[in-house]
Amino acid sequence: MSADTPDKSENKGRPTPSRKEAQAKRVVNSLAPATNKAERKKQKDLQREQRAVARAAYMRGEENALPARDRGPVRRFVRNYVDARRSLAEYLLPLLFVVLMVSRITALQTIAVLLMYVVFLGALVEGFTLSKKLKKEIAKRFPDAPTKGMASYGWSRSTQLRRLRSPAPQKKPGDSID
Repeated sequence: MSADTPDKSENKGRPTPSRKEAQAKRVVNSLAPATNKAERKKQKDLQREQRAVARAAYMRGEENALPARDRGPVRRFVRNYVDARRSLAEYLLPLLFVVLMVSRITALQTIAVLLMYVVFLGALVEGFTLSKKLKKEIAKRFPDAPTKGMASYGWSRSTQLRRLRSPAPQKKPGDSID
């Protein structure tokens, strides 16, 4: 007999439960939803409240409420570093919208397209310099921490509008980074 196939003499020691028994057992052991409408409404309200509390903790930047991609002192430093400065990249989306509207005017199309390329180039250059500065600061402040992925994390945060960043910025532009 091969090692892959179980020995026929080793039974599980009990009969296979009927479907009815298995379903009844699942219902008893499961967290079944409330049976009446009032209890369901109460459960929904409780869940909504719990989600609101968790979201508020996430937006405040509490470590236990953050997803894995935002956790840790190095990520917190990167967020604060990016939030403590103004960047062209955070205005990229609104500027591109303005360029799009201006490009509808035939006489200004060439200027609008040129402005769009200048803004893109400026954002790329700024992202490159930001990543170099971030890696240098991380290596200085957190010598044992890996810098892999931190530059792209910082650059992607810098391209978001300030009020849409999550977790919410904890530093204002011009604040010092501890």
